Amino acid sequence: MKVLLLSLFHPELVRGGAQQICYELFEGLKGREGIEPVLLCAIEPRFTALYKSGACITGFDNRPNEYVYLNRDYDYTWNKAANPQLIEAYAEFLETVRPDVVHFHHFLLFGINLLPLTRRILPNARLIFTFHEFLSICAANGHMLRLSDKSLCTRASNVRCHQCFPDRGPEQFFMREMWMKRHLSVVDRFTAPSRFMIEHYVDWGLERGKVDHVTNGQRDYSGGVALVNDRKKRNRFGFFGQMVDNKGVWVILRAVEQLRSEGFRDFTVEINGDNLRYASEERRKEIEDFLAAEAKLPFAEQNVMFNGSYHVDQLAQRMARVDWCIVPSTWWEIFGLVISEAWMFGRPVIASNIGGPKERVRHEEDGLLFAVGDPRALADAMRRACTEEGLWDRLVAAIRPPASRDVMVDGYLASYASAAAAKVNQPISEAAPIQPGGEPEAAPVGPRRAAGRRKG
Repeated sequence: MKVLLLSLFHPELVRGGAQQICYELFEGLKGREGIEPVLLCAIEPRFTALYKSGACITGFDNRPNEYVYLNRDYDYTWNKAANPQLIEAYAEFLETVRPDVVHFHHFLLFGINLLPLTRRILPNARLIFTFHEFLSICAANGHMLRLSDKSLCTRASNVRCHQCFPDRGPEQFFMREMWMKRHLSVVDRFTAPSRFMIEHYVDWGLERGKVDHVTNGQRDYSGGVALVNDRKKRNRFGFFGQMVDNKGVWVILRAVEQLRSEGFRDFTVEINGDNLRYASEERRKEIEDFLAAEAKLPFAEQNVMFNGSYHVDQLAQRMARVDWCIVPSTWWEIFGLVISEAWMFGRPVIASNIGGPKERVRHEEDGLLFAVGDPRALADAMRRACTEEGLWDRLVAAIRPPASRDVMVDGYLASYASAAAAKVNQPISEAAPIQPGGEPEAAPVGPRRAAGRRKG
């Protein structure tokens, strides 16, 4: 069985949960007998050196079966591929690889219009789509956050979405929903890593019976041995992840200021992450100003240390420096890979009380939850973590091992099998998908043309 995996970015180029999980799956499938995985990662033009004149899809770093899709002219409003040459190259790539399963881990940078194109070229292939956020539902980067006040959004509607984008009329969001659902309708099975996410998509309109819960799994970076922590004090906290707005680094820094204002300074916070360039100007300035001011303090008075970016192979070293892992996400965090990574090393988690963290962290049993986006609530939890006798040991004793990569691979293989069992070979419509303007979209590669093209 040949499996084509489509990933947003390559984890060697841009760190992120979706691409990390896709790569874990790619590596896991390589170890299964009778399966040949192929990886295609979309990248942005800012990786100038990787873009070659006239190239659309190239190999990556001399690695077998790893390729990059050199995105150009992407339409971010409708999330569609708009470059005919790229679309043609993707079609030829499909015909060359001829996968039995095409598994999208994102449509961003690829284009959601590649879904029906994939179905048209490979009518008998199983088409799987994994959700890693809510981009199909939410035009605000799929975060389900109101742009007006950054409050959590529980549902999309024409008027509510118009309030986030006043320059777009409500009818455009009606068309957007139709556009998304029309293209997703060609998918055989959907998967999501958390049950709360499944409920969101079912409420939006997906058929419950077509959505599988497949947890995110990773290889064990700890080697199966929890880090020894014999320090008398449990007052060292760590943040691991991207330093963008919705990951909540700013909540930690404000909690630090709150604790200092209360006269409590017996703690340290280590920030491990990057991609601050993707944060909003307001948040980026707040974080940069804080870190600059912190660096000017005498070393003994510094509570926050910025360690910069890291690779997963450096996790053991960095986790050894902390007692607690803080996950202060301010959006509907889908899963929280860092929770799994903390648990690998026997570190309890202090997390926002929403989304995936709420689903995974058992408050007062193996971790602590605090009110999302509330620095004072986080400060209270941090003070308690530093001072409450026996709390750390009690929570650590209840930590359950996170799902392994093999468990995740088994879950996806079960979805592939379900898609095969339920697949009905219906004729592929000659009609092209409807464009947002109501006009049929010209199909760059129709079924007749694709059938007649040479392979290889």
